[in-house]
Amino acid sequence: MEKNLRTIRRALLSVSDKTGLVEFAGFLNKSGVELISTGGTANSIRKAGIPVIEVSDYTGFPEMLDGRVKTLHPKIHGGLLGLRDNPSHQAQMKDHGIGEIDMIVVNLYPFRETAARPSATFEEVVEQIDIGGPSMLRSAAKNHGGVAVITDPQDYKRIMRELAENNCSLSGATRFSLAEKIFFMTASYDAAIAAYFAERTWSDEGMKKTGDGVPALEVLALQKIRDLRYGENPHQRAALYQRISYPSFGIAGAQILHGKEISYNNLLDSDAAWSLALEFDRPAAAVIKHTNPSGVAQADTLREAYVLARDCDPVSAFGSVVALNRIVDAETAGELHSTFIEVILAPGYSPEALAILKQKQNVRLLSVGLERFPYLEHREIAGGFLVQDKDLHQVKPEELKVVTKRPPSAEEREALLFGWRVVKHVKSNAIVFSNANRTLGIGAGQMSRVDSVKWGAQRTTFSLKGSVMASDAFFPFPDGLEAAAGYGITAVIQPGGSVRDAEVIQAADAHDIAMVFTGIRHFRH
Repeated sequence: MEKNLRTIRRALLSVSDKTGLVEFAGFLNKSGVELISTGGTANSIRKAGIPVIEVSDYTGFPEMLDGRVKTLHPKIHGGLLGLRDNPSHQAQMKDHGIGEIDMIVVNLYPFRETAARPSATFEEVVEQIDIGGPSMLRSAAKNHGGVAVITDPQDYKRIMRELAENNCSLSGATRFSLAEKIFFMTASYDAAIAAYFAERTWSDEGMKKTGDGVPALEVLALQKIRDLRYGENPHQRAALYQRISYPSFGIAGAQILHGKEISYNNLLDSDAAWSLALEFDRPAAAVIKHTNPSGVAQADTLREAYVLARDCDPVSAFGSVVALNRIVDAETAGELHSTFIEVILAPGYSPEALAILKQKQNVRLLSVGLERFPYLEHREIAGGFLVQDKDLHQVKPEELKVVTKRPPSAEEREALLFGWRVVKHVKSNAIVFSNANRTLGIGAGQMSRVDSVKWGAQRTTFSLKGSVMASDAFFPFPDGLEAAAGYGITAVIQPGGSVRDAEVIQAADAHDIAMVFTGIRHFRH
């Protein structure tokens, strides 16, 4: 028998999210619990025929200042904070007519939802900063030895079950777990407010968003989604978290439909694969190994795109992660089924495709939304974090600057744009050989750019004659371009900006290679 049961005799309810409110309030009333409530919550309870006492009647003090002050009263906080087993506290509460409040059911004003509305003014957002709610939650959570505190409507059913089983009492373990949830929630709520303010600056003309710089204060409020088997290696602990102030999207928001437990490395590769697949408007496939693409292709059908991407480097495709930017059909699933793949990502799967792919017990099938949101990336270093914008830049055809005597043909231009989309997702130094629809060779992560050129050419199973080359950064010397010329490439896309650009351009002209500058670098470390 649980020795630390506390009977619930009086409860205060004040919620903005009224999901399940009437059912829960009705249960408490039938269990003999006295209900206190505020404003709209009291109206909802009363309309359901459930007796409830208004907070203003309970405290003897009216709500005022447009509702800004209603629960900030000693009869409320004294009833929450008074220690049940402390005779001095009990005597003081009796002297001042303060009754015990054994449970509060409170959720907060929708600050995040209001702040996320593009049309919301600063004044409207500020009005959604809850004061009384967090104060009550923290008071009750601090005194969880005697008080139960509920903020999540999803907890109502389990609380009702426990109350029914224990003569309207809750265990110490339950009260502690509820309090733990509260402190996490109030911390994340304050973090969202702090982040909102940090993005703005005061002026005589009104509050304005700060300029292009990153915020002066960056608060990370993270909620654990799931524990992972281990990290990059078995001796490292790991878990997946989701940032609370962001909408659910991307790999963290993916739905796992099938397969064995997903790993830390699977998620890193999945994020790299999905980011690359979203670069393309046509049906496309990205095959990823150790966060680098081994093959990427686009085609008229998803099946064709996958086959082209897989066959860019069939050896590396074994045990890879594959991202596809269309709903997977049966034909594509048949090709995927023929290869050993760790993870498949897509916006959806036909029933026939799922039946085919689920024949393999271990392959992880993820359904991921196609939304793309600008956000800040965080990378931890010893003692701090590096913060930067997510690289979502996409070059437009009209932004390409032709720097050689010969401009690229229309076909070469399409191939250059394709290669440029891919090279952004390859670890630096990055080189991609491609045509307009598929990669032909990829050189990733070499210490010199000319070595990346040679490595990409050595890895290919195709002739590079007539292909184009993309480089994520400028060529510091002509040697990389000259090496590529030896493989038969006809056009190059690169950022430009080297002190030796003139020498590189001269080398391109000498080999009749068309070259365009983007003015944008895509280092990926």
